[in-house]
Amino acid sequence: MPPVGPRSGDAIFANVERVNAELFTLTYGAIVRQLLTDLEEVEEVNKQLDQMGYNIGIRLIDEFLAKSNVSRCVDFKETAEVIAKVGFKMFLGVTASVTNWDADGTCCSIVLEDNPLVDFVELLDTYQGLYYCNILSGVIRGALEMVSMKTEVTWLRDMLRGDDAYELQVKLLKQVPEEYPYKDDE
Repeated sequence: MPPVGPRSGDAIFANVERVNAELFTLTYGAIVRQLLTDLEEVEEVNKQLDQMGYNIGIRLIDEFLAKSNVSRCVDFKETAEVIAKVGFKMFLGVTASVTNWDADGTCCSIVLEDNPLVDFVELLDTYQGLYYCNILSGVIRGALEMVSMKTEVTWLRDMLRGDDAYELQVKLLKQVPEEYPYKDDE
């Protein structure tokens, strides 16, 4: 039997258990609202959302690798494409594009075509410093760290803040060499 090839984001999304999109969106909104109430400082909420996303990302990568049959990416460019085309489709049902590569191939932008987390959301003027979807930057950062890539993920554009798109900048800081806990030669 020939080996199973990688599956596209559409194929995986069609076969994954899903929750109601409105329930998901409203639940996320309730979490953000509770953080705003508890922490009071918008910058602290941004940090907390990023940390929550990071914790999700370090676990989500296992499911992604198990269900997508994606083989090891050869470089950061391929990794970014897989995140945009397969990862976002698999978990959020949206596609994204990768643009604005730097000359070294270590920094790019991921532009979301749609963002289901922001349905029904309007930011008040008092929360203009809030990166409402900062959980996504944490998810990417956590998942990439689990595959030996130390990254910095920041929001460049956000439609909730008046921009024309949702754009994340992903910057590879360091490729961490894999370490094995024991020697296999004994």
